[in-house]
Amino acid sequence: MTDSTYLCSGTAWDEEGAFLRLEQPGGGRVTLRLAPGTELRFRNRSESARYCLGYELVRDEGRTSRPCPDGAAAERGYQCKRCFFHDEGRLVHNSHRGGELPQGLRSYLARPQWLYIATFADGTTKVGTAADRRKVLRLTEQGALAAQYVARAPNGVQVRVLEDEISAALSLPQGVRAANKCAALAAALPDDKLRAINAERAGAARTVLFDREPDGFEVVKETWMRPGAFEAVLAERGAVMYPLPLSTGAHGLIIRGMLGSTALAATDDAGLSFLVDLSVLKGQKIGFGAFRSDLPAVQQPLF
Repeated sequence: MTDSTYLCSGTAWDEEGAFLRLEQPGGGRVTLRLAPGTELRFRNRSESARYCLGYELVRDEGRTSRPCPDGAAAERGYQCKRCFFHDEGRLVHNSHRGGELPQGLRSYLARPQWLYIATFADGTTKVGTAADRRKVLRLTEQGALAAQYVARAPNGVQVRVLEDEISAALSLPQGVRAANKCAALAAALPDDKLRAINAERAGAARTVLFDREPDGFEVVKETWMRPGAFEAVLAERGAVMYPLPLSTGAHGLIIRGMLGSTALAATDDAGLSFLVDLSVLKGQKIGFGAFRSDLPAVQQPLF
């Protein structure tokens, strides 16, 4: 890539692996694949803490992103006020709480949805939802290490009612911060422990669902299989958190593996491996070039 300035809209996954989503200065979107061996060398050029990433329109065929027409700084989450009020995507999460919904959103929500229980590296467990066609990739992007689907609902409104009920009944969060997921990988629990935690929570969720009036949804027992690409990160024992903030300065990272939005990366200093939370780049303006990481003194753990 050239040394132009791009607005990063975060990490994502498809069947080929992880990538960064980037908006070009003159409009249009490009992706930067984060395959092992990729050199991610950039300087953060943001003059604001975070920039607006635009808004979404929801139609029967799916969601369509629109860039911020003003290139404004973000005021609420990753949006300016104007884009926040134009955004139909945010209505998806509150669709079950009443209120008028646009026709396109109603059609979009009419599709089947899955309810899942996901467990992360330190045992933290959440309840969440996934659209039928993104059933697997949703959990991959979340960076789960163990997960089970517990219900299939006929539409997006009902699945969110179920999500709220499971969250309240089992005191399960509906979100886990990316920074926490990344930090937990530095001392991940053994696989058998994570699977046991996930199985216990998923079983408890099914019990709650079985005690509820069926009302059209189906209780299921299906295990999500995490991608083999995650193993490159999990096999690296002793990796520490990257010591420089991605929100400022220059960085030279050599990708060795990806797990959700966390990269296992080396630098030009031989022998060091780091866990890097690439979600920090979301809403940041970055320029690519021959940059390096100017690391402080770092001692790699022996075990």
